Amino acid sequence: MAGIMDSVEMPKLSENQKSFAGIPEAIFLEEIDSFMAKPENEENCEKVLQRLDEQHSKYRFMAFNLEARRRKLKSQIPDLQRSLEMIDVLRKETEERETQFLLSDQVFIKTIVPPTDTVCLWLGANVMLEYPLDEAEILLKQNMTSAIANLKTVEHDQDFLRDQITTTEVNMARVYNWGVKKRQAAGKSAATNNSS
Repeated sequence: MAGIMDSVEMPKLSENQKSFAGIPEAIFLEEIDSFMAKPENEENCEKVLQRLDEQHSKYRFMAFNLEARRRKLKSQIPDLQRSLEMIDVLRKETEERETQFLLSDQVFIKTIVPPTDTVCLWLGANVMLEYPLDEAEILLKQNMTSAIANLKTVEHDQDFLRDQITTTEVNMARVYNWGVKKRQAAGKSAATNNSS
């Protein structure tokens, strides 16, 4: 399976895009004093921290959704692989075979499977279609390629998102520390004015 994963390339991002899901980039606050002096910040530490906290919460929500999508794709790929292997088994069969299949949870039934040149595939939404083995193999390979490409884009977006979460957390710490220094400076100047 590792060979299949390596053979599928991740789609290319456009020049000005850094994530496939359109995740906004968190800008690192290089110069905190000039950032806090901007009119929209009004040197109000609490307002800025609230905005950064909202941004952080959105990033966390995106991370949760991406992880759920990654888990789904990770489970889908082995299922597709097993289906492709089953097509190979069905192609090689020339005689009837006795087998068991799952009827419901933990209930198996014995049956005789005759040689066949068709297979039924679940397409989703409770839809199953019968395909010739060659067409089923083509469809499953396309689905496998698509699932692997999607997995790679999701993992890329997860990496990008982790960086944005870290940048936002660092920004929050820097704004908080800026506010502490301002309050300390204001307390010292008030103490100096009171003592004079």
